[in-house]
Amino acid sequence: MNKLNFDLHNHTSASDGVLSSEELVALAARNGCDALAITDHDTVSGIAAGALAAARLGLKFIPGVEISVTWSPAGDVDARETTIHIVGLGIDVANAALVQGLASVRGGRIARGREIARLLVEAGQPDVFDDAFQFAENKEMLGRTHFARALVARGIVPDIAAAFKRFLTPGNPGYVPFRWASLSDAVKWIHAAGGVAVIAHPARYRLDSSDMDKLFAEFRALGGEGVEVVTGSHDPSEYAPVARRAKAHGLFASRGADFHAAHETPKEPGTLPTLADVDRDLKPVWGLLEPVPGQPQQNGGAVH
Repeated sequence: MNKLNFDLHNHTSASDGVLSSEELVALAARNGCDALAITDHDTVSGIAAGALAAARLGLKFIPGVEISVTWSPAGDVDARETTIHIVGLGIDVANAALVQGLASVRGGRIARGREIARLLVEAGQPDVFDDAFQFAENKEMLGRTHFARALVARGIVPDIAAAFKRFLTPGNPGYVPFRWASLSDAVKWIHAAGGVAVIAHPARYRLDSSDMDKLFAEFRALGGEGVEVVTGSHDPSEYAPVARRAKAHGLFASRGADFHAAHETPKEPGTLPTLADVDRDLKPVWGLLEPVPGQPQQNGGAVH
């Protein structure tokens, strides 16, 4: 079952991707996906169109979301807060608790964007707020990726990665900290919507080994179920260490390209190694989702 081509982390133009839901589904189908999840940042507005497109193509579709979380190690008053992302899979997009929670997280994005633009001007760069705003198809989802695209379009940096590294990450002139949801709230909203909670791309976070274990342990204690092991946001050398930590904490393994755009993302949906290529003993998180025709289901499915 861990050889199935499930891709459970992808973005559309409803948040900070460039493809529409229909275009993303078509791409996944061309790449031989067995199932695709759309997991836009803090919004589910692209789910309905994705589900319809998947039904037309005969592709299994899993409604999802990626929730922004502000986290610091419990009991460590001196620890710097870190933004992490929690993916919800198999969610009811109409669930009131989830809808209200996501709305609360989206609030303030435009104000933060204006502050990013102001800081960039202070650092000697042109005012790119209007450029970034135009890149955001869903205006309430204005985010750092849209500013990165604006900086690339102006020729200030050569690519998205350089924009983040030079301007948009902690310690750099365009970074504006923002308080997102708590880890507890993110897991609670996902479970209220009948979904499965997954830590997204853990190797991306600036956490040492001790703090990473604290994150995994707290997430597990809150009822979180999974962690992304194989993802386009990890270097292949990071797959095995994350797999070992997943097993140590009793978490199911997930797989997803974290696709945003062909020229920005290393992997397209459906093109990553399988979980079995990393560790045959990993328990796939899709065993907790709706049964896949012709496949055994692990653990009896989700129990929320």
